[in-house]
Amino acid sequence: MTDDSERPTDSAPRPTLSILERRRIEAEFAREVFDSMVAHAGEEAARTMLRDAVTRMAERAGAAMAAEDRAQGSVTLETFADRLKLWQQDDALRLEVLERGPDQLDFNVVRCRYAELYEALGVRSIGDILSCNRDGQFICGYDSRMTLTRSQTIMAGASHCDFRYRRTSGAATATEPAAEDPTEDGG
Repeated sequence: MTDDSERPTDSAPRPTLSILERRRIEAEFAREVFDSMVAHAGEEAARTMLRDAVTRMAERAGAAMAAEDRAQGSVTLETFADRLKLWQQDDALRLEVLERGPDQLDFNVVRCRYAELYEALGVRSIGDILSCNRDGQFICGYDSRMTLTRSQTIMAGASHCDFRYRRTSGAATATEPAAEDPTEDGG
């Protein structure tokens, strides 16, 4: 038990973890949960359950980020591109930006420390679910008019990840179907 002097107050700044550090913590927990699910339900069911939980979390996180961005101005692929630095913190991702505009954002990830982290933790077999799988649902939560197309990932053994975001015109609706992430089974 800690004394009151060690407890953070509501006005005290809370330490912010980088996304890479959060993924490390999540992966260590997910490894144990996944192993238990495999023992009880089999690997395919365990992967499905983990994928479902992670994509729900990703969509909610995308919606929360969009709410922050709306409070500051607007939600576009340009505002989203400005947020990429969050995923790059701690040199977690190295990007080559190819195109950037309000309706298009194309870049390649040429180094992914998330993949390196999962390899080091012995969870590369579920690394696609823990990280790559989030991207498509995250952008749907951010703005349902936005989609991600990706044909390859470093996690699946490619030389780079090819992110291609598009924003279609038209009103965003909460009922639009979520974009499929082509890497959900191998990225």
